[in-house]
Amino acid sequence: MTLPEPLREAHANGFDYDGGDGVDFEPYDEFLTLAETAEWWQAWSGNPSLDGVNFRIFGRDGTGGLAAFWLAHPGEPVERQPVVFLGSEGEVSVVARDLAAYLWLLAGGFGPLEATMWPRHEHRPRPDARRMEIAQRYAPAARRPAPEVIETARAEFPDFEAWVDSLCR
Repeated sequence: MTLPEPLREAHANGFDYDGGDGVDFEPYDEFLTLAETAEWWQAWSGNPSLDGVNFRIFGRDGTGGLAAFWLAHPGEPVERQPVVFLGSEGEVSVVARDLAAYLWLLAGGFGPLEATMWPRHEHRPRPDARRMEIAQRYAPAARRPAPEVIETARAEFPDFEAWVDSLCR
């Protein structure tokens, strides 16, 4: 499946990990297939009956945690779905309420892992001028500082972690 153009553009050229001071994110060129998503979701959750159809995975961090759109709004396009992170060590978080907010998260110097760990992890975000221009072009009305993007997403979807936990074995 093809990534939305704003996502593809924002992910172009990758991210600078900078020895742990940057963004730990490796974007994919396309969504994982549904078969790959099902295989990962079953392994991650320990639940062989899950199919992962609620996720469109588009990247990972260095340890294998995945970033995805969570299809929480039936019938809505992927661009209007929340962005989530499911970490290799069980970290779970909604990091942006939709693609527009995600673009501003990236512009503010956060990736999905850094957003999940915030504010418990001492991440010193470095705003990204190129991604700021992309966010401004595609989502000017959604402009928010990255911490506000994160807090808004968590407040809008407070039961995400409990829902994921209920599916795990």
